[in-house]
Amino acid sequence: MPTDDLVLAFPGQGSLSPGVGAPWRDHPCFAVVGEVGASTNTDLGRLLVDGDADALVATRNAQLATYALSLAILDASGLAPRATYALGHSLGEYTALVATSIVDRDGGARLVEARGTAMLEAASQAPGTMVAMIGGDEAVAAAACESIGDLWVANLNGPGQVVLGGTVRAVEEATSRAKELGFRRAIPLRVGGAFHTPLMASAAPALAEALGATQFSAGTARVVANVDSNIVEQPQQWPALLTRQLTEPVDWVGCVRALPAGAVVVELGAGGVLTGLTRRIRDDLDCRSVGVPEDLAALEGLT
Repeated sequence: MPTDDLVLAFPGQGSLSPGVGAPWRDHPCFAVVGEVGASTNTDLGRLLVDGDADALVATRNAQLATYALSLAILDASGLAPRATYALGHSLGEYTALVATSIVDRDGGARLVEARGTAMLEAASQAPGTMVAMIGGDEAVAAAACESIGDLWVANLNGPGQVVLGGTVRAVEEATSRAKELGFRRAIPLRVGGAFHTPLMASAAPALAEALGATQFSAGTARVVANVDSNIVEQPQQWPALLTRQLTEPVDWVGCVRALPAGAVVVELGAGGVLTGLTRRIRDDLDCRSVGVPEDLAALEGLT
């Protein structure tokens, strides 16, 4: 019997690796990649199949390619009509809004392009980077940020994993002092800026303009917001929430805790990272991931 609550989860920037799109290129769903690419004048198919690591990490490319691949996998899964909830990590929140018809696909592509471009420009004005700190909690992370300065909590990803973002100097100091600060270890992230921190503030006007030109509708499922972990009831709330998301932390822990008990959570996109995080946050959820066509077999009985 299908479970009553089905949650769609979408990864954010950083989930791609070279050749990640190759397993899907002959699947009918890959047409979505071409459609998103055409609407943004970007060869996303080539990027996902043949792009190297440098091309995939570039902010604008990474965001568009992640969005397009997740939508393709969503189409392959056939799960959209069954979903009762959706959520996404950072950029994945935009995919969640499109998956639930709160924003249409062309509108989503325009938003993702505007966001990626604005964040790239913000990073050039205020360079920064990010580091995953393992083995400490939110309080330890907050104390580290206060001690070092120009450093902020960017992602609350799960028990024992907090991502910090800040200036290159601040992140390097946090990385080198990880154990002294109360963490087990530090993993530098290959990203184009200090996302979800005040260093992204200059991206807000351009994103706000794009959000103002976008239609937000009631949608087919409920979406949990990154910045406050609330289930958003009114679509007109989204422009403010998405603008805040530029400079405020992604609270993935809070988002997962907001989901109904016993739900099936299906991650649609490369990597499967969210599935691992979600399992560590909640042991009552049925977590699955679809990253390659072979994973579709795990969805039997859900559609």
